[in-house]
Amino acid sequence: MNFSVLMSVYAKERPEYLREALQSLADQTLKANEVVLVEDGPLGEGLKAVIEDFCEILNIKSVALTTNQGLAAALNEGLKHCNHELVARMDSDDISLPHRFEKQVPFMQENPHVIVMSGWIEEFDENMENVIFTRRVPQSHASIGQKFKSQNQINHVAVMFRKSNILGVGGYPAEIKKAQDYCLWAKLFVQNAIFHNLQEVLVRVRTGDAFFYRRGFEYLLNELQMLGYQRKIGFISDPTYILNILIRSVARLSPEFIKKLIYKYARK
Repeated sequence: MNFSVLMSVYAKERPEYLREALQSLADQTLKANEVVLVEDGPLGEGLKAVIEDFCEILNIKSVALTTNQGLAAALNEGLKHCNHELVARMDSDDISLPHRFEKQVPFMQENPHVIVMSGWIEEFDENMENVIFTRRVPQSHASIGQKFKSQNQINHVAVMFRKSNILGVGGYPAEIKKAQDYCLWAKLFVQNAIFHNLQEVLVRVRTGDAFFYRRGFEYLLNELQMLGYQRKIGFISDPTYILNILIRSVARLSPEFIKKLIYKYARK
């Protein structure tokens, strides 16, 4: 079954990270038919050179935006250029394990009722030397649904979905500043789309512990916008909305040592 990979890159990203990401696509045991790479605003020569190196190897289709639009808008534009129904997401600084698509594509082919599926991810430090945490997400749609309204249960960087269903709900909500993927899954969930997660690591991600600890008041404001959106579309009820605000406010506004405790608990 043919499939596309959808990526976005912008000027501040590091060429060496992009090279590693694209190399991980070249090393797949089942290669994509195309890589739709959105250039979210003008890129420097370093990033351009990396894209050129992999252009033929990966059948890269570059979609150049004149100005930086942000991830959601960039992905929505790129999705229009994907030629295949199955689309896999890939970030420009992460590494897909060689078997990723060999696992995902047959599953989606054999389970046409599943609209969105991802898998586990390993969070590394920025140098990809030390594993910080493995983010495990539940397998079945029922188990995903049990936790979905309090925490995102789909790993966006490891996701594969059906293009027609994403377009059918209007794509990523570009008006939301952060967690647009969570809002997209919410739109699909209220329309009874089926989700699934493979129970194995598919992608290695650059994060680092500081990634969580830096999230303060500004990040909380973005989360409040996200929760307001989810409430508006009927994904969460009023009591759940209020409870989530309280929990996230404590998590974002607490001293660093409290954040560390919350982060450890949230990862379990």
